[in-house]
Amino acid sequence: MAAKEKRLAQLRASVPEVSPTEARRLQSEGAALIDVREPDEVAAGSPLGAHRIVRGFLELRVENSVPDLDHPVLVMCAGGVRSLFAAENLSQLGYTKVSSVVGGFNAWKNDKLPVEIPPRLTPDQRERYGRHLLMPEVGEKGQLKLINAKVLFVGAGGLGSPAAYYLAAAGIGTIGIIDDDVVDRSNLQRQILHTDDRVGMSKVKSAEITLKGLNPAVNVVAHETRLDSSNVEEIFNGYDIVVDGSDNFPTRYLVNDACVKLKIPNVHGSIFRFEGQVSVFWPNNPGNPSPCYRCLYPEPPPPEMAPSCAEAGVLGILPGVVGLLEAVETVKIILSLGDTLAGRLLHYDALRARFTELQLDRDPDCAYCSGKGEFPGYIDYAQFCSMAGA
Repeated sequence: MAAKEKRLAQLRASVPEVSPTEARRLQSEGAALIDVREPDEVAAGSPLGAHRIVRGFLELRVENSVPDLDHPVLVMCAGGVRSLFAAENLSQLGYTKVSSVVGGFNAWKNDKLPVEIPPRLTPDQRERYGRHLLMPEVGEKGQLKLINAKVLFVGAGGLGSPAAYYLAAAGIGTIGIIDDDVVDRSNLQRQILHTDDRVGMSKVKSAEITLKGLNPAVNVVAHETRLDSSNVEEIFNGYDIVVDGSDNFPTRYLVNDACVKLKIPNVHGSIFRFEGQVSVFWPNNPGNPSPCYRCLYPEPPPPEMAPSCAEAGVLGILPGVVGLLEAVETVKIILSLGDTLAGRLLHYDALRARFTELQLDRDPDCAYCSGKGEFPGYIDYAQFCSMAGA
């Protein structure tokens, strides 16, 4: 007997095998079906709901898809040979319930079991996002999530600039920007989306030029208007995440209230001279409900206690730090990775080079996020904030 046939006989004696029909039944009961074929094979079709992990990376990436070593695992290749080797390797890793699918995907198709054409990255996307694809936590599946994500930036200024720039580079498919201002030369000290030759141009148009220049595939949606109670829901609807880079309290309260009502994560950032803070306000997160902005600031501080950057100044580099932290939180939400800043406030002191984390508690009686009663509605935010100085 040739060495190959002898080895296969040994594998078939030690690795349980199931038919495609049985594999489909087990999958419907919760078993993980792993397609270990190469990307060009999978492009023609793959079992519905399968995990697709190329054979060469199986041992390195399988725990991201199947963390429980006692969870039933079904391994499939094209004809049922490579899956035997893969199943043996998974058993050696510690998986206790591993089977190989007899006949592989060819038999699966012949039995007319459900097949889907999985979305794929283009060659250009594979080249552009190659460093993401090497990361098991991102990979092709995660990159496709980024490409399909829709993120709205409130403000194309100091915070919106670095956050939008890096998220465009990361491959966020749709970036909306709302701002009714024009580029001023004083902006250029910190607002990196804009350039000197665009002074006087609308900020959303300037931002679009920069973002499309960096990544032509990004869909930039320009909202060249002032955000208010009459248009906030129309603008926010359809976005997965709102990144708040506004510089005034009326807008921050409006963003919060709309995000709570529409159940959209609110990635918040703010800056003042040498200090900045970042948090995620997401009270509707089913896995980890967090406070909303009103839980942290039930009432705005008096104007003299919170002057704007135009009044107090700001270190030009500081928005880069805070804006990039907002971008990181946004990617984590999209990819469901790590621990977000929901329920925590991260404070950055540039002069002392120190981060301080504060735990945030929900207000059980918050009129907006407690779930008690109907949504209170939008208010006159300018008047609400001006009353703080009275």
